[in-house]
Amino acid sequence: MSRVIALSGGIGGAKLALGLSHVLSPEDLLIVANTGDDCEHLGLSISPDIDTLTYTLAGLDNQVLGWGRRDESWAFMETLEALGGETWFRLGDRDLALHVERTRRLGAGETLSVVTQRFAGRLGVQATLLPMSDDPVRTRILTPGGWLDFQHWFVREQCRPAVLDIAFHGADRARPNAALLEALDARPRAIIICPSNPLISIEPILAVPGIREAISRCGAPVLAVSPILGREAVKGPTARMLADLGENPSAAAVARRYGKLLTHYVMEPGDDATGIEVRVHRAQTLMRTLEEKVALARAILSYL
Repeated sequence: MSRVIALSGGIGGAKLALGLSHVLSPEDLLIVANTGDDCEHLGLSISPDIDTLTYTLAGLDNQVLGWGRRDESWAFMETLEALGGETWFRLGDRDLALHVERTRRLGAGETLSVVTQRFAGRLGVQATLLPMSDDPVRTRILTPGGWLDFQHWFVREQCRPAVLDIAFHGADRARPNAALLEALDARPRAIIICPSNPLISIEPILAVPGIREAISRCGAPVLAVSPILGREAVKGPTARMLADLGENPSAAAVARRYGKLLTHYVMEPGDDATGIEVRVHRAQTLMRTLEEKVALARAILSYL
């Protein structure tokens, strides 16, 4: 069997990635993570989507908070707060160890791809997990008060400022992950766009020069899963961001964002498919349990 390539952001994408990992053998699944959310904080290199995928695939994700590691402790943050440090970006003690070691390894000259795969392997992840690029790409949000780094808008400001525009700084100079291009050239079985925010999780990946073009020419079916049910996102600010940018928040609006890249689209049975020009499949996309994640993964592979 040829490889399935999944493009993913954080929480929503990680749920489907986990389902796919239970259906496909490790050698048949390549997961490509968005790094537009990456940031430098407290002198550390933070990769939120990579880490969410790693923790989820390793069975270490914090299902109460929806981010970070389970069984977390917060002594570092409590001490930092007592010292008057910045605490708006919360780093648990277990999570902190990963960021410290990543920063050390990157400073020693290892690539983000190498660090990601080594960490994933040490934590028991069997599928291949790669960043979209080893070069820095940083998502920025234009608000009425000016440009904000993504994590400042998303976490510090809690998504309150209106979104006027989105930019992916460094994307035009970034080189696509060489292993991803190699996999796309090897005639993959399918490309799956996980139900992640198209604006800030998938479009940064597609903004890296060469990735969209390689997907288009590889000849594989390209299937996206809607992250919106009705007019609301399952998780995160997708619907609100679409509305801020003048688009009607809907599953159809997400399909239009991907345009001619898609050949298949998966959405909830009751949602309006008007205007979607690719083959539409109806399935339960809300994944609350492992069984539902696996069921959606099996359904997607049957469509393909």
